[in-house]
Amino acid sequence: MYFLQARTIFGFTLFMYIFPLTSCNSKKGPLAAKQAAPVVVDVLVASTQSITNNLEVNGTVVANEYVELHPEASGRLIYLDVPEGKRIPAGTLIARVNDADLKAQVEKSKVQLDLAQKTEERYRQLLAINGINQSDYDAALNTVNGLKADMDYNQALLDKTVLKAPFDGIVGLRKVSLGAYVSPTTLIATMQQLNKIKVDFTLPEEYGSVIKVGSTVDVETDANLKTRRKAMVIAIEPQVDQSSRNLTVRAILENSNPNPGAFVKVYVSAGVDKKAVMIPTNSMIPDDKNNQVIVVKGGMAKFVNITTGVRQSNNVEITQGLNAGDTVVVTGVLFARPKAPLHIRSVKTLEQFAALNNNTSDTN
Repeated sequence: MYFLQARTIFGFTLFMYIFPLTSCNSKKGPLAAKQAAPVVVDVLVASTQSITNNLEVNGTVVANEYVELHPEASGRLIYLDVPEGKRIPAGTLIARVNDADLKAQVEKSKVQLDLAQKTEERYRQLLAINGINQSDYDAALNTVNGLKADMDYNQALLDKTVLKAPFDGIVGLRKVSLGAYVSPTTLIATMQQLNKIKVDFTLPEEYGSVIKVGSTVDVETDANLKTRRKAMVIAIEPQVDQSSRNLTVRAILENSNPNPGAFVKVYVSAGVDKKAVMIPTNSMIPDDKNNQVIVVKGGMAKFVNITTGVRQSNNVEITQGLNAGDTVVVTGVLFARPKAPLHIRSVKTLEQFAALNNNTSDTN
């Protein structure tokens, strides 16, 4: 009886050890088979494409001339004529500050100067016959010169009470009203000259050699119309911006009238047309040190380090790491593993992948 009981206990214990092992082995088989299943991918056969190395940068429209109209003297406005949105010639009177006190001072100086000049003339005649000392004549002459200087000073103050248009241009919106007290910090209006339009844009400093004064760039002023106009480079800022490491370039835009301050696209030719290996941008795998792509070799995934060149909206140039004829994985990139099997679902062209991306973005 004791022997049968011990045998039963031993059998139950052995079953408890064997059952988990059997269960683990039964689960491990399907999991391993699932991991070994090939990843389904779409591929592209790399080939050389004709590309133009054009840079697309942002630009800002700038008026040929721009000025903020401020009075030079403080006081109450007694005259104001701001033709909002209209073109006026240079020298047009726009505003006048109360100048009654300065005019009175000028008139007073004129009276004093007239008397001083008569005195100086009499003293000069007396000096000719030794009727007075030289010092008396010098004092009279000094009085005349001092009054002339005072008149010039008061006239300069009087001129500052008048605000005139500095050039031919279009006046902006009026900021003050007649009778308001103004000072040199008060903005009366703005004025811009729009017969020539400038475009300011920035370029990375490494492209400084491709842009020269006198060269032309294409400017897209209306994104809806997709029309481009030629602009000639007239100046390049010699100082590189220390925060962005960009060069600032200014060009003159002919036969166009966009509003100053408007946003435009500028296209700069950075080199001649060339043949290059192009792949879709989303087929690249960014890394801390190198960019990588997955190439199919013998049905297996091979990760290759690459060097990129010109970038376009959907594609990128590969300067090193790929050759024409290599099969590059484009979809399913995130699921592929080094030396893992791949199942090629379809082979598409560069244009087909670009169209697919555009359709996806439109749907989103």
